Amino acid sequence: MVYKRQDGWAEKRNDSTRAGSVHPTQRAAEDAARNKLNRQGGGELITQGRDGRIRSKDTIAPGNDPHPPVDKEH
Repeated sequence: MVYKRQDGWAEKRNDSTRAGSVHPTQRAAEDAARNKLNRQGGGELITQGRDGRIRSKDTIAPGNDPHPPVDKEH
């Protein structure tokens, strides 16, 4: 998950309470989260906007999505 904090953009695992790392830009935080998911075997990358609402979701291969959507964003 990527979300906005006062000191920058953070990436964290969905089952974690603390951020894994904090980055100056949203793009850098998304790249870090994407790389971490690739190393861990895939999963769902969720990005929240400044208002806390979910902006995008992306399944990182080899994620196990039984009903994959037609991805028009990535």
